[in-house]
Amino acid sequence: MSDPNTERNIEVRPCSKTGFVMSLDGNLLEIPSSWALLPPGDAALSRRIKKDGPTWTVKEPKGRKMFSQGIWAPADRIEFLRKILITEREAPSYQKKLDAGRAKRERDQEAYKNKFCHAVIAYLSFHPDVEDLATDMASRITEHAIPVGSGTVARTKTIPLERRAEAATIAWMRHQTTAYDHMHIPREKGKRREVRKILSKRSKQVLEGYRSGKVDLMNCPLYAVLQS
Repeated sequence: MSDPNTERNIEVRPCSKTGFVMSLDGNLLEIPSSWALLPPGDAALSRRIKKDGPTWTVKEPKGRKMFSQGIWAPADRIEFLRKILITEREAPSYQKKLDAGRAKRERDQEAYKNKFCHAVIAYLSFHPDVEDLATDMASRITEHAIPVGSGTVARTKTIPLERRAEAATIAWMRHQTTAYDHMHIPREKGKRREVRKILSKRSKQVLEGYRSGKVDLMNCPLYAVLQS
């Protein structure tokens, strides 16, 4: 009797026992002898393998993130779909499609960069006497926060742009104007969040000085960073 798991797409976990993986409910699953592991890295081929089914996608949790270890699927199907994809990629039209997609992503990225930078400037809302510092600061925050794959709050779409700008600003200040990166924070639940909350309050107090125009620039850690 065939294993019903070999007839559908499922997610599994790595297993120390050779020739097996672990199901999400903790059961050992023997990998069919006719299957092969497609390593991660080729997103297009992975999508086609999954769409064609069946597959076992191996994911390993590390901290709060999941990392792909590849996809188990019938070896002959992997090779068949790989050859089709190779043929398609050798066609001139495929390269044109890639170039067009890359150009669009670059345009979109540049547009978002400008939009995000303006949102940061709006959040800073510095007094006219120091508004040139806001432009410089916003530029630095943007360059740090928006690169694709950076994993920063600026890349999320789950919160409004204005909140992204605020969060990115406070995060940048935490690393640039405080001793956060060198602090010894006890490995206690909620302790790091507590420290961040305290530093966030301090950063916002600094920003209020720039908004009111009442700030001692010579003794301000933020000004020192912006002058470097």
